[in-house]
Amino acid sequence: MQNGPNVDPAEISKFDAAAPRWWDPDGEFRPLHDLNPARLDYIEARAGLAGKAVLDVGCGGGLLAEGMARRGAHVTAIDLAPEALAVARLHAIEVGVTVDYREVPVESLAESRPGSFDLVTCLEMLEHVPDPAAVVAALARLAKPGGHVVCSTINRNAKAFALAIVGAEYLLRLLPMGTHHYARLIRPSEITRWARAAGLELGGLAGLEYDPFRRKARVSADVSVNYLAHFRRPTTAAGA
Repeated sequence: MQNGPNVDPAEISKFDAAAPRWWDPDGEFRPLHDLNPARLDYIEARAGLAGKAVLDVGCGGGLLAEGMARRGAHVTAIDLAPEALAVARLHAIEVGVTVDYREVPVESLAESRPGSFDLVTCLEMLEHVPDPAAVVAALARLAKPGGHVVCSTINRNAKAFALAIVGAEYLLRLLPMGTHHYARLIRPSEITRWARAAGLELGGLAGLEYDPFRRKARVSADVSVNYLAHFRRPTTAAGA
């Protein structure tokens, strides 16, 4: 287990430095802009969004959080990168979208607001923290009984290394070099084991395929590189 805050200061600095370019669809966050519609559709199909209390963990500049709010969710979004949060707050004001942005560790929020959310999302963050299992445990605690948890991350295998790191960062330059570290990538078996230990039930796994030349993304059955994981927190025996 991680001693002290579950955060890598180098990762926070990296995302803070890029924060002013978060909403540039042709900048270094271009892949996230292109992936966002497919991610939103998957989340909405699995958990619903309209009228739901939603928490977005590791929200960065707010791409997913704003997208969920536009689809009718009541969104709280948290991150530990202050510059990214400042960009997210400003953009929400500029476009007239309501999101409650907060700078707070997910583990701390799980202590103060357990069982508060219909849906908890954590996309493209787990591979950037020292102890991802602790984050998954906090996500589980934040979900209401019967609530949903949706995560996305990158598989750890030779294909993922070739496409998500060598191809995306060094050849196509879709992402800044050093965005991902192979040792921190997460196999589906690992995230499902952590979720099960936290009391979550697996709802399904799905691949997230991206064509950088057509700038299109789609959900598929291929989880060998990018993938989404959907979990449910069981209701109590009384059906709460």
